[in-house]
Amino acid sequence: MPAKGKHRRPKSRSMARGFAVAGTGGAALALPLLGAAGAHAAAAPTAAPAAAPVRAPQAPAALRAVPAAAAQGAPAVYTVVPGDYLSKIAQDRHLSGGWQQLYADNREAVGTNPSLIHPGLKLTLGAKGEAAPAAESAPAPAAPAPAPAKKSAAQSAAGTVSAAGFVAPVAGGGGISTQYKTPGAMWASGYHTGVDFIASSGTTVRAVGAGTVVSAGWGGAYGNEVVIRHADGKYSQYGHLSQLSVSVGQSVTAGQTIGLSGSTGNSTGPHLHFEIRTGPSYGSDIDPLAYLRSKGVSI
Repeated sequence: MPAKGKHRRPKSRSMARGFAVAGTGGAALALPLLGAAGAHAAAAPTAAPAAAPVRAPQAPAALRAVPAAAAQGAPAVYTVVPGDYLSKIAQDRHLSGGWQQLYADNREAVGTNPSLIHPGLKLTLGAKGEAAPAAESAPAPAAPAPAPAKKSAAQSAAGTVSAAGFVAPVAGGGGISTQYKTPGAMWASGYHTGVDFIASSGTTVRAVGAGTVVSAGWGGAYGNEVVIRHADGKYSQYGHLSQLSVSVGQSVTAGQTIGLSGSTGNSTGPHLHFEIRTGPSYGSDIDPLAYLRSKGVSI
C-alpha cells in the first residue's frame, strides 16, 4: 500500500506540474508540442514520396512485360481431321509438352477420354505451339520424309504382308497370353471370344487387312475399340486401346496404324484383345488365329 501511495503521488505531481506550466507558459509549451506534431506531419509526406518512386517504376515495368509476353505466343487453333489423335498432332506440330500438355490445354473440349477426338473438333495449340510456324516453314520439305520412313517401319515391325494381303495386329505377332475359347466365369459368354496379344501400353496396333472402319470409340467392356470390315465380309475387332487413330467410315490398308494398345474397359492389364467376327457385333466370333493363318500370316 505505501508503494502504491508513492506511485500515485508522483503521477499527481506530474499532472499538477503539467497544468501549472500550461497555465503560466502555455505559449512556451504549445510551441514544442506543435513543433513535434509538425515534425510527424512532415515526416509522413517525406516518407510517402520516397516510397512512391520505388513502386511507380515497378508497375509500368510489369505492365510492359505482360503485353510483350502475350504478343510473343498467341494461341493457334487447329481443326481435327480424320485419322488424327493427340500424340500425332503434338508430334506433327512440334508442341512442347507432347500430347499430355495438348490434352491439358483442351480438356474441356476433348472431355475425360483423351483418346476420343472427332473430326471438326477445334483444339488450341497453346503459346509454345505457335512457335512451330517458324520451325514448320523450314521443315516443310522434310515433312514428307517422316511419312515414308514411318510406313516402312510399320511394315517391317508388323511383318511382311502375306500374299492375301494380311499381317499380324501387333509387331512381331506379339505373343498370346489368353487363347481363344478359354473357359471362364469372368466372360459373359462363358469363354474368351478372342485372343489376347501381349503388348505393353502404347504399343502400335495395326489393321490386319484392308477394309473400312465401322466402329471407333468406346465399346463398354472392351474399352476403346476399333472394328474393321474386310473385303471377305469378316470383321476384325481390336479392344482395350489407349488411343484411337482412325474414325468411322475411314478406309485402311493392311499394316496401317489404327491405335495404341492399353488397358481401357474391363481389363486386368495392358494387352490387345483381338477378335475375328462374322458380323460387326459381339457374339459372332470365330477363331482369330485360324483366320489369320488362312490368310498366310505366320503366327
